[in-house]
Amino acid sequence: MKSIAESLSVTAFGSAAGTKVSGQNSQPQVGAGMASTISTRVDDTDLIRQAQRGDRAAFEALVRQYDQAVLKLAFHLTRSEQDAQDIYQEAFLKAYRHVGNFRFECSFYTWIYRIVTNLCLDHLRRKQTRKEDSPVSVDSSGEEYDLLSNVADERSGASPERDLMRRELGKRIGLALNKLTPRERMVFELKHYQGLKLRTIGEMLNTTEETAKNTLFRATQKLRLTLAPMR
Repeated sequence: MKSIAESLSVTAFGSAAGTKVSGQNSQPQVGAGMASTISTRVDDTDLIRQAQRGDRAAFEALVRQYDQAVLKLAFHLTRSEQDAQDIYQEAFLKAYRHVGNFRFECSFYTWIYRIVTNLCLDHLRRKQTRKEDSPVSVDSSGEEYDLLSNVADERSGASPERDLMRRELGKRIGLALNKLTPRERMVFELKHYQGLKLRTIGEMLNTTEETAKNTLFRATQKLRLTLAPMR
């Protein structure tokens, strides 16, 4: 019988692999709609209770329900395909080990997002300690590339000059985000890129809505100061 790790690698991860994150035409687009999409899914209570009784198939059904959203979130927060894949797998393995402790005090998506965001937060802190912060990502072959510079501007009236300005702005924003503390960056991106409510963000980071609001305010102020010369 396969271990849960093997199941995640072969079945669940195989499903998430359908949302490939390498190459300019396959980068996941994560936005405000994702949270609402997840929140409207069928109730997970029965699957969770079955998983708590040792039903691995039920847990794998939960994985399939959230695998793409988790992979997209991890990729967006780490900006690295390999790191996102590692965090994806670690998050679900951790969820499998601790599903028996799930007390239904929040939704499963909030719970798994909390695991992912904490893993990403630890990852960002380690990168900051090693001073490896970079606005670039790493593809599956190990090559570095700028996320925004690989996205073509297909809007009508787009010009090389405008595209160059957009890429430069994207680079400046990436550098500005890297100047935030890991927690500030996490709150800012969860709010503005994932479209999550501050109360939900507070729950994910094991803090209060007010604290998340204050953290967002500090992050916004820092970004405004850093990007002021480009106005």
